[in-house]
Amino acid sequence: MSHGRIEEEKNIIAIMVGYYCRKKEKNQIICSDCRELIEYAQARLDHCPFGDEKTACKKCSIHCYKPDMRERMKKVMSYAGPRMLFVFPSIALRHYFCFTCFFRFRKAQ
Repeated sequence: MSHGRIEEEKNIIAIMVGYYCRKKEKNQIICSDCRELIEYAQARLDHCPFGDEKTACKKCSIHCYKPDMRERMKKVMSYAGPRMLFVFPSIALRHYFCFTCFFRFRKAQ
């Protein structure tokens, strides 16, 4: 099941985990643990029952991540998320405004 929104989420996850791995963990290339996290997150997105209607994973009513993987992703997001605006501003702004506008529009209907 391939959706434009899901594919964009998968791309953003890869960027954020890659940034975390290079900057926080000081790796030159993505380590096997971070590669595993990217693959796991992308597999979860491939099977998301909400598809293009999905919310942010932390706001989802179905938590499909295993607890250890969820903790790892939270660690990545808390490090990379705030830095995205400075490192990848166009991606961060697009992601923020697309989610914000999408959910405001959905609530208004």
